[in-house]
Amino acid sequence: MTRTRTALSIGVAATLGPHLIAQIARVAEDAGFHSLWVNDTPDGDAIAALGAAARATDRLVLATGVVPLDRRGPAEILEALDRAGIPDGRLILGVGSGAARSGQLALVADGVGRLREARSAQIVVGALGPRMRRLAAREADGPLLSWLTPEAAAAQREEAIAEREETRTHLYVRTAFDVGARDRMLREADRYATYPNYAANFARLGFDARDTVLPASGTQDVAERLGAYLAAVDEVVLRAIVAEDDFAEYEAFVTEAAAARDAGL
Repeated sequence: MTRTRTALSIGVAATLGPHLIAQIARVAEDAGFHSLWVNDTPDGDAIAALGAAARATDRLVLATGVVPLDRRGPAEILEALDRAGIPDGRLILGVGSGAARSGQLALVADGVGRLREARSAQIVVGALGPRMRRLAAREADGPLLSWLTPEAAAAQREEAIAEREETRTHLYVRTAFDVGARDRMLREADRYATYPNYAANFARLGFDARDTVLPASGTQDVAERLGAYLAAVDEVVLRAIVAEDDFAEYEAFVTEAAAARDAGL
């Protein structure tokens, strides 16, 4: 399969609200990023936020990363998409198993199938373990990965391609350009390292959560490390970590990310 150029995108949390996310979407589009990914949370509706972003932009791809199917079922997701008015041609619908304690694979397989029947948008699956990654490659358009080194991401992309050649692999990378935001980023990494599923995955893969962020432990060279990530997968999503959740901070993040992108290409 011929490798296309890796897409570079920005990610934020839905808790920022539709107005701020629409502002961020405009600057991300102007800076030439491929897409804006928005995390769906109990107190932040990613689909509603992306609807606002769609109205504020012309071509930016809009993605959910991810909607948990144990909290929002396919019917609810489809209703929210209808209200948001996001064109399928600009939408990547990311879904996952959320906090389901059993039947995760069946939950996601059923959800992907129902969403696929109703919409023509790309569908990706938040995938940590190998069985969910295989499902993402076979039944969706690919996996959305997170908390990986470039080397681990590249290996998981190759596994996905072995399942289905056309699959695309997307990767969240927590990123903080502002020195004042790096403690916040590292606290988030340390928090994820305490979650049992993630702790087991880090132990299995042989690295720490702090090894997967930008800048990684012991280095300030974001551009070089970003280049390694861009070589590993089909889309890198820079999950923005800033010191304060206001527009000026996110605008500065987008500017820094564009500079790192241009330096690393």
